Amino acid sequence: MNRCGTITLLAPLAGWSTSLDEAPDEVFAARMLGDGLAIDPTAGTLYAPCDGEIVVLPASRHAVTVRAPGGCEILLHVGIDTVALAGEGFEAHVRQGAQVRAGDALLSFDLDFLARRAKSLLTPVIVTADSGFRIVRQSLGRAVAVGEFLLEITPRADVAAARPADAAADVADTSRRVTVTFEHGIHARPAALLAGSLKTLAADVRIAARGREANARSTVALMALGVQFGDEIEIRATGPDAPKAVSKLAAALSAPVRPGAAVSTTPAASMVPAGLLAPAVPATSGGLNGVIASGGLAVGTALQLRRPAIRVSEAGVGVAEENAALDRARAMVRARFERGAAAEAGSDATAGAEVARGIAVAHLELLDDPQLLGGARSAIAQGRSAGFAWRAAVRESAATLQALADARLRERAEDLLDLESLVLLALDGGGANALPKLPAQAIIIARELLPSQLVGLDVTRVAGLCMAAGGATSHASILAAAIGIPALVALGPGVLGVPDGTALVLDAGRGVLEVAPGEVRLAAARAEVAARAAQRSVLEAAAQRECRTADGTRIEVLANIGSLAEAQAALRNGAEGCGLLRTEFLFLDRQSPPTESEQSAEYQRIAATLGERPLTIRTLDAGGDKPIDYLPLPPEQNPALGLRGVRTSLLYPQLLRTQLRAVLAVRSRHCRLLLPMITDVDEIHAVRGLLEELRGELGRRDPLSVGVMIETPASAVLADRIAAVADFLSIGTNDLTQYTLAMDRGHPRLAGRLDALHPAVLRLIAGTAEAARAHGRHVAVCGGLASEPLAAALLVGLGVQELSAVPAVIPQLKARIGSVSLDECRALARQALQEHSAAGVRTLLARAAPPEGTVRA
Repeated sequence: MNRCGTITLLAPLAGWSTSLDEAPDEVFAARMLGDGLAIDPTAGTLYAPCDGEIVVLPASRHAVTVRAPGGCEILLHVGIDTVALAGEGFEAHVRQGAQVRAGDALLSFDLDFLARRAKSLLTPVIVTADSGFRIVRQSLGRAVAVGEFLLEITPRADVAAARPADAAADVADTSRRVTVTFEHGIHARPAALLAGSLKTLAADVRIAARGREANARSTVALMALGVQFGDEIEIRATGPDAPKAVSKLAAALSAPVRPGAAVSTTPAASMVPAGLLAPAVPATSGGLNGVIASGGLAVGTALQLRRPAIRVSEAGVGVAEENAALDRARAMVRARFERGAAAEAGSDATAGAEVARGIAVAHLELLDDPQLLGGARSAIAQGRSAGFAWRAAVRESAATLQALADARLRERAEDLLDLESLVLLALDGGGANALPKLPAQAIIIARELLPSQLVGLDVTRVAGLCMAAGGATSHASILAAAIGIPALVALGPGVLGVPDGTALVLDAGRGVLEVAPGEVRLAAARAEVAARAAQRSVLEAAAQRECRTADGTRIEVLANIGSLAEAQAALRNGAEGCGLLRTEFLFLDRQSPPTESEQSAEYQRIAATLGERPLTIRTLDAGGDKPIDYLPLPPEQNPALGLRGVRTSLLYPQLLRTQLRAVLAVRSRHCRLLLPMITDVDEIHAVRGLLEELRGELGRRDPLSVGVMIETPASAVLADRIAAVADFLSIGTNDLTQYTLAMDRGHPRLAGRLDALHPAVLRLIAGTAEAARAHGRHVAVCGGLASEPLAAALLVGLGVQELSAVPAVIPQLKARIGSVSLDECRALARQALQEHSAAGVRTLLARAAPPEGTVRA
């Protein structure tokens, strides 16, 4: 670096230097990433243009970003669209984070191979837009040799002038290093939550990881970091609210996200073993193999669905006019999402609507993403139209995600492209958004179906979905599973050649799409679909009756719910009440706690829906894997062993007081309270004391039943003492299994071994049931094991009197319990307790299970 901060950049390639205007890519030509020039190379080695640090070296090895000592970042991008080569033809000579000297070799590339495969060899050399530097001199329109002068850059005057004032203002300047324990890293949902949590704070917040840095307010930028489970990152913040911002992000980033914390699948989909996500059989004659996204069997006719072709003009009519047009279009799309989210949260919501609402929330975050919006504004300032600018900004961010190794993050690029189409359609007046009229039993075929396309279809006429590309965790796949539509993805380009009207059998149990299979096979498949539907009808009808064993023993089957929509779905599936209302849905994703009136109104709506059935309201289970923005919980090295459940509530007694008042206000004779993460009787006495105080204040005479969750070995071992002071017990098998087996629920490598059917867990359940029986207490299981039909008879045999499960499996649970006597259940439990492993228990239960769907009158 020269005096006054001026930097000289040397030619990193031998070739011909030319203006960026010549780059056959709108992102570079429009200088959306920054200013610079391009070199048409004549040799296949890329060298460092200056001293500095390698801050970005993607797995595709097609580009390098060097950070010079003054903080300026220089992007060297070999060729155009070379990211699609996935590293083929490239060899890296440095690693990310390495210090280099001017002239050091960075990459080698096969010039002939790239000439055949890439869109262009033209290599942009970019001084990135947010580096605060400008070009004062450049070598253009001439042949350059490696190491010759190429560019001279200097800090922008506005940036340099601002620095002293900034430094004074940023007295609150802080940073912290944390390890990310999100199960799948910083993917779409965590990124959106992290970015959203900073909206009210006055701070510039950055996250540094893997040698790169991202604006923490940008969902896209956070996803593009490619941060994985276990990565160490650094949070850096400046500004008045810097300490608070760092604390918020550190707490959130250190908390593992449960599998259901992202936009969730239906229970049935989420319980599909991982092995079913790959084709189980070779393709049949005339068939195509795919990946199962939503199980089931469908017979119908093909209908190709293609994305609308939306043309945009490059030139704008004026900066003010184009910015206004973009804002109007974004406002239209935002209003559409908000209307949809409100409708889906209404009184007749379904499981599919709940998932669609979650997708809408994620899209709303992207709509205001500062990276997308900043890129579009920059292009508009260069004279581009709003449509051209928006498309370019979205495509650049989507390309960044598509280059990542994480399949889940690559699939989030589809969300960006969905948003691109919606905004462009709004700019165009929406006329290009017409969806085809569907024939009955249509099997939709698309390259990749966008969530907005699926939401816009008449799903009553959709028998199945087939995608040439895509993945099982894309939002369209998740939505298909929630709605209950059989779906296959990754079928390959051949499926796009299937003519409309072709007869198809979509077998999403084997992962095969049968194309024009013949009348004999079609008739057999139709018969099987009808038989499955009839079996479902029998199960659903039987589920509306009280659940009893074959010899008449009463076993209650209730539902775990987290919203009014789930309560309605539970009743449709035969739930006999709510065994666990997760009240976190009222507390999360907001900047202040819900008021007493907000809580009581929501609890009352659910109570009214359940009628005379039980409603079990669990107090706030915050902390650990459920951080809350407005609770300043300290960062914890092991959140699972820290401030969780009732511990958090007792730490913030006013929060607990407000919730208890809201529960006491519910007008229902069947409402009861459930306390999470209890480990000793003193915690129960503390809550009961506050509850009695509030009953006196409110003049409520009738008592409120108070139950305790058994979620730790401590509470299971002390179950006899807990049962003496609690009105009922409810066993949470998810946490009980985690703590008993000393295996983190969020650890991807231990997920296969974290099984609640482990004999050690079963013995704790048996001991808890025995303690409850000794005190005349009712005992339930509300954890994940209650939602496994295979385990239902075993739990009854262990002494459990109530199962609280996800709504979708209630018919199967009732069918299984109705097929066995109490003596058979007890004999099964005795055998299971003698097994040495969870695998042994599962084998035992599989042998004892009747044919699927067996129902006794």
